[in-house]
Amino acid sequence: MRPTRFHGRHEDSIQQCQAPGCGEPGQFRAPGARSAGFDGPGESLWFCLDHVREFNAAYDWFEGMSAEEILEAQHPAAGWANTSTRRAFRADAGAGGMPRWADFDDPLDAIGARASDLRRRAQGRAHAARFTRAEHDALAVMDLPADIDRAGLRRRYSELVRRYHPDRNGGDRSHEMRLTRVVEAYQLLRKSTALA
Repeated sequence: MRPTRFHGRHEDSIQQCQAPGCGEPGQFRAPGARSAGFDGPGESLWFCLDHVREFNAAYDWFEGMSAEEILEAQHPAAGWANTSTRRAFRADAGAGGMPRWADFDDPLDAIGARASDLRRRAQGRAHAARFTRAEHDALAVMDLPADIDRAGLRRRYSELVRRYHPDRNGGDRSHEMRLTRVVEAYQLLRKSTALA
């Protein structure tokens, strides 16, 4: 295959350049008045090389936006307005229900862990009614099912302390906040009367 000289050229396009008075073939697509969205791919304009260059030089993506909207659009997290997406990609990766991608070598293992967590939660709903709201939150922090026993709680606590303690991470203190949350959750759960 021979690479084309210009990226984005549609040499087989049967469109005519949409610049007024131009009779050249429109081989380059540009965004039209209606952008892509839920209702479909949007509207495209077709230009020849000279006119697409003019269009691109004059194109203003921020046209019609207020200063606040421009700042928001330029934010590194722009477009991540969905709550579930924000939770999954926070610094703690939504720990307490969502897997931490960094804890897995293979992304499929992380996805499998999430599926296992959902199954465990579905099975544990019968046991869940006996816990207080704070205890439910603590279970989520430690990523534990509602049917956990005291021995399982101690094992999970030990595992998480080993994982997040700076001494086990070469002095890296970036997991310190997570470790604090785990210790607080354990202190609450170990006193719970709902545990078997």
